[in-house]
Amino acid sequence: MADPTRFPSKGTLASELARVLPDGIAFTAHHISTPPTVTEPLCYPPAYPANAHDGRIDTLADVRARKPLKTYCEKQFLALSIPVPHTKDAVLALALEIYIYTTAHSSIIFVAKADSTGYLGLLDLPKGTPSPIREVTTAFVSYLIAHRKRRGVQFIVNLFARAQSQYLFPGSVKNAGKHILDDTGLVKWWCRVLNPLLEDGVRARSWGSIHGYLVIPGLDDYETRAFLPRVPSASSNWTLRHPLERISPYIADPITYGSNIPVRCLIPTYPDDPKARFVEELEESTSERAKLVGGWKSPKTLGQFWEMMAFRQECSSGRLTGFIWLVFDPASSSRRTAATDATARSAAAFIQTPNASFSAAPESAPAARPLTPERSQGLEAMTTPSASQATPVKPKPKRPRKRKVLRGRIIPRQPRIKTHQRAHFPKETETAYYSWPEEGRGQVILDESGYKRAVELLLHLEFGTLEQAITSSTRWINEVNVGKDWATTVIGIRAIPVQHTARSGTGTINDLSGMIKKKRPATDTVLDASTAPASSGAAINTLPSGLVRKKVKVTTEAPVSAPPMSDAPQVNTLGAGLVRKKPKAI
Repeated sequence: MADPTRFPSKGTLASELARVLPDGIAFTAHHISTPPTVTEPLCYPPAYPANAHDGRIDTLADVRARKPLKTYCEKQFLALSIPVPHTKDAVLALALEIYIYTTAHSSIIFVAKADSTGYLGLLDLPKGTPSPIREVTTAFVSYLIAHRKRRGVQFIVNLFARAQSQYLFPGSVKNAGKHILDDTGLVKWWCRVLNPLLEDGVRARSWGSIHGYLVIPGLDDYETRAFLPRVPSASSNWTLRHPLERISPYIADPITYGSNIPVRCLIPTYPDDPKARFVEELEESTSERAKLVGGWKSPKTLGQFWEMMAFRQECSSGRLTGFIWLVFDPASSSRRTAATDATARSAAAFIQTPNASFSAAPESAPAARPLTPERSQGLEAMTTPSASQATPVKPKPKRPRKRKVLRGRIIPRQPRIKTHQRAHFPKETETAYYSWPEEGRGQVILDESGYKRAVELLLHLEFGTLEQAITSSTRWINEVNVGKDWATTVIGIRAIPVQHTARSGTGTINDLSGMIKKKRPATDTVLDASTAPASSGAAINTLPSGLVRKKVKVTTEAPVSAPPMSDAPQVNTLGAGLVRKKPKAI
């Protein structure tokens, strides 16, 4: 039987993480989430006149505030821990916090925070292994896109890159093993993290188009281009501007909202976002009547807004900040946009009368249907002229409800002991505003207060040293789910690259000993002229032994005076024992 931790079910978060983690190394995943709950809208709604049909405002009294789009928010938090060598303890290594905003028009993933403790070095991974932090971030975002995708609805990934020493793990900056990126490196890192989502061919076939956008306030296009990944497809997959007009639900539906949308209605506001703080400043300095009529006095365009952002908030602190978007358009969005434009033109040319509305309408002029119909429009569609002229029916008067008189013996009720926190699940998992299937939920589902408490607890712990990090990790894991085991063991299956040659920091030494020819000894090269074989080539000139001068040896001893040199050639004499006398002849 296969080990479920080694080979988890396909399509689960454990399988996605195992696919990108190093082979044979055990990680522990802790995933918590919240149900979709109603939250504040991301964009301010545009105003619409009460008695105008062409979008033109006659008097200030005609201006009325429009109801904002109904927005839901689902929060996701993923933390990974690793075992400490030679112990049974575990320590948190990285964490991600993501918010998923959904409306009837789009689904938005906002990457709120991402941080690491710096203790991944305990695994002693080989050099050249892909960063687990980067791979896990890409896999988690891809997993949420796959399980929060809605048919025919635009999907957006958005984040704000700002360099800080620590986000989720207090005191981790004291760890020398933590690699802290500067502002330039962080923007490049996030572009590399999200770029695989643009190059995935399988995902591209399920969407109409996928495109990335990058804006760095204060830099022009030439300077911003240096932050894109160095891949051949970067120029076609990325655009150095913002997509706020493309992702705005108000611009996508000009029939309902008109063609003149103020800038204040195009800028989404997220938690801890410099755009949101700047928008709040502009909102406070503008009267309510001026907001409804024409918006802010300044800026009037999105280009002016981004120019002013370069001198506001964190963008003016001397460090670079980046705004990144990935826009996933459904396959039917291009056809729907073209059909909406054609419908708007035909509806303007063909205006039906009450009598003609019951006759056959031309086939070239279908009835226009807004993406988000107003409540009054739905009522008008259900009302017919005959029904409006019918005699109204008087409602029946409601009888007052009598209060029941308590009689008899009092039966005490047993108290209900609350053993653990329970999140209030929505009654429906699939609506026009959100999709909440079972896939994609956390191992622990908390309500808003429980989720906030879990994150706040992590922000009040200490990860400066390994002992403190182990204690803090154990406390956080035990208190989030009230002591119950909620961990998921994930064993990586990605092959680790093998290093064939070991390199040192001193540089490479070239060994040329095999190419050096040794000098032959003098006894082999000096030949006697009488015994040397004759050859057709040039003759070899040999010097007699008396003309060869030997090299003087250099020693550390006291110099010895050399014998005086004489002009006469040196005579070699033999010893007495080596001289053979010739016998005398008798």
